Order: sequence, then C-alpha cells, then structure tokens
Amino acid sequence: MIFQRALRRELISTAGAVFTALFTISITWMLIKILGQAAGGKIASGDVVALIGFSAMRYLPNILILTSFISVLLVVTRSYQDSEMVVWFSSGLSLSQWIQPIVLCGLPIILLTGLLSFVGTPWAIRQSAVFEERFEKRDDISKIAPGKFMESAAANRIFFVEGISGDATKVQNIFVNTFQNGRTSLIVAKEGATEIDRQGNKFVVMQKGRRYDGAPDQPDFEVMEFERYGMFVADRSQSLIGDKSARALSVWALVKDQSGFNKGELLWRIASPVMCLLLMLLALPLGFVNPRAGRSVNLIVALLLYFTYYNMVSIFQEKVKQGHFSFGLSWWPVHMVAALIIVMLFFWRVQVNSRYHPLVLWARIKRLCLLKRKQTI
Repeated sequence: MIFQRALRRELISTAGAVFTALFTISITWMLIKILGQAAGGKIASGDVVALIGFSAMRYLPNILILTSFISVLLVVTRSYQDSEMVVWFSSGLSLSQWIQPIVLCGLPIILLTGLLSFVGTPWAIRQSAVFEERFEKRDDISKIAPGKFMESAAANRIFFVEGISGDATKVQNIFVNTFQNGRTSLIVAKEGATEIDRQGNKFVVMQKGRRYDGAPDQPDFEVMEFERYGMFVADRSQSLIGDKSARALSVWALVKDQSGFNKGELLWRIASPVMCLLLMLLALPLGFVNPRAGRSVNLIVALLLYFTYYNMVSIFQEKVKQGHFSFGLSWWPVHMVAALIIVMLFFWRVQVNSRYHPLVLWARIKRLCLLKRKQTI
C-alpha cells in the first residue's frame, strides 16, 4: 500500500534522526571520559580512537533499543496530531494493521541488536581490556608523558622526563627518584635510551648524569657522576590475559559454565532483542494523543514504562546473578508481562465500541448508579 510505503519512509528517517542524536550524545560523553583517562596516563594516547570505537559498540544495543522505541512513538504521535489516523480509521483499517509494517521496518534493528548483544559487545569488551592491559604491562619509561611526573607500577619510583624522541626509545633530561630498602636514591641525567638484553629484560641506559644516595644531612650521603648508567625497568613481557568477566565471555562459554554471573549475563543478552521488539509494539498504542491537546502526558507515560521495563530486566538479572532466582523462571516473566500490557493497550485502542471495553463498562456503571439514585429519590 502507498500508505505503508510512506510509513516505512517516515520511520526510517525518524529512526535515523533519533539514532544520530543519541549516538552523538553517547560518543561525546565517551570521548570526554577516554580523553580524561589518556590525559591522566591511564591509557595510551594512540589507543584513544580504538577505545572510543569499542565503547560505542558496547552501548550500541541500548541505543538501538531506545531508537526503535522513540522513533515509532514519534511517528504514531505525529500521525494522531496531523489527523492522519482519522483517514486511516475512516478507510476501515485499525491500529493493529500498523504492526506488520512496523515490525518489517524494525526487523533489521532487532537483528542488529541481537548480533551486537550476543557477539559484538563481548568482543568489544575483550578488546578494550586487552588495550588497557597492554598499556598497564608496558614498562614505566614507555608510559611517561613529557613534562609530567609519573609513578612506577611498583609505587617505589617516580619518573620525570622533559622530552621523548619520535620512536619513544630515547628520552632527554631525566629525573628518577627511587625509594628502596629504606634508602632514597636520586638520579638526574641529560639523556637516556631503552635497551633489551638477551633474556628479554628491559633497561634504561642513561648518559652524562649524577646520582645522589641517601639524605644530605646523613653521614652515608653519596654523590656519584657517571658517563653511562643502566637501570632495570621491566622483565620480559607477560602474555595478555584480557577481561575474563561474564560480560566478555562468548555465548558458548556462558552456556558451558553455568555460574550465577554467567546466567545473569545470558539473561541480559536474550532480553536485548526481545525488548527491542516489544518496545516497538508498545509504542503503537502509547502514541495516541488528542490532536486538540498536548502530548506531554503521553510521552511521560511512555518513558516511565520504558524505564520500568528496563529496570525490571536489570533486577531479574541481578537476582539470577545472586542465585535468588533460577534462570529458567526468570528470563521470560518480565517480557510476558510487557506482552500482556501491549495486548491490553491494543484492546483499549482498537475495541473502543466493544461491550467489554473499560470505558463502555465504566459508562454502563455510571448509568446504573444514576438510575438507582433516581429510584431512591
């Protein structure tokens, strides 16, 4: 039908606008957070773009769910406000006939949400953990930012360099303060470079410097000048472990290891595409507005139902993680309640003239009360 083709075009354009807005807000927030970590020396500056991409992939399922819900809600609400629904209903068609074009248009979003939830998000979490762990396992000299004091991983050494060469192996104007075995050692050098011995251990070799051992007011205070001085930095590189939490495991690993955390994570991954579908259907009856009135109440109710649905899924997930609920009796009740609410709202909007409609029943009750009042008078 022409109307259905127009509806699909409007849904696609609205979903694109909503997704762009939500994604831009999320990317901006993630950019500020990750740039702050890079400035604080917690991650490598060269990994910022990759970590932003991994973070975006982690939040994409939630963004897609919210995009599908808001886009359908806006399209239906606009149709009511512009009286297009009057034309639709006057043609002998009901609100339930919107289900097919809405589902067909939203099917790619549902499939993409499921793919990201089951495969994409765990992979992004693993890759993000590998990048962060790789930076943490770098030697202390490699993590130094020019012009900034940096504490070593063992918390017994403080580095400061004025500049680093392009290949990140040579540093200029070095300051190293070491506290070991109750004794303070201070080293200053004009330049230095990192070297690796045959066993894979890494050293920083400083040239043209001076070393101060002890405190100046103590008799064992020593001052030494050197042309070349090697300082141990790190042993041979260790293999990367990565994130081993339930969020980073594959579906097969979650099914294979039936722990509470794994069951809770599996419940959430199943819930994501189901929520996407049900919220799209829920937006159809919730989109009703009176063209002569505002739509504030309608949007508030829709958002309250969305957050209630989202939080209930999170609560059941936590209960499964803690072992209070079983997985088999927890993954479906919230979705079943949401489906029943959708059916009730569709009945409310479609069967307006039915004798069992709540408004018809309420009008009948009021008439009976009025008749009884007249009889008593």
